[in-house]
Amino acid sequence: MKQYENLRLMAGKARPSFLEYYKKNKKRLGKMDTIVRQLHDDVSERIDCLSCANCCRSLGPAIYDKDIERMAKALRMKPSEVVSSYLRIDEDGDYVFKSMPCPFLMPDNYCSIYDARPKACREYPHTDRKNFEQIYKLTVTNTATCPIAYEVLSELTKL
Repeated sequence: MKQYENLRLMAGKARPSFLEYYKKNKKRLGKMDTIVRQLHDDVSERIDCLSCANCCRSLGPAIYDKDIERMAKALRMKPSEVVSSYLRIDEDGDYVFKSMPCPFLMPDNYCSIYDARPKACREYPHTDRKNFEQIYKLTVTNTATCPIAYEVLSELTKL
C-alpha cells in the first residue's frame, strides 16, 4: 500500500476534478450503477483492505440498535454492556465508538468481530451500492481515507 501513503494529499489534489465530473455528469451518473459496481469489483480485487484499515483507524461509524444486538451476541455480552463498554453518543445523537481506532481492530488489521461488525462497516466504502449518484459526494470525501473509493472515482472520471 506504499502507493497510498499520501492518500489524503492525493485525494485533496483530485477533489476539484472529482467534483467537476459530478457537476457535468450528474444526470448520467443515475444510469451508471452497473459501471460503478464493475469498477468497485475490479478495484477491490487489486486493493487489499487488510493492508490499509484506514477506515477502522479513523472513521467512527454510526452504530444502530441492530448493530449493538449483533455485536452483543458475538461478544457474549448484554447490549447495555456493549453500549457502556464501547460506545458513546455523538453530536448527532448517534452511537459511535468511544475511541478510535476501532476497539475491535487487531494488530494484523483483522476485525475481531468481523461477522458481527456494524452495518456501516459492512457497506463501506459504499462504491458498490445502487443509486451511486446519491452518495457521489460522500465518496469524494471517502477518497481521503479509502484507496478503493479513490481508485473508483479516478477510473470513473476517465469515462
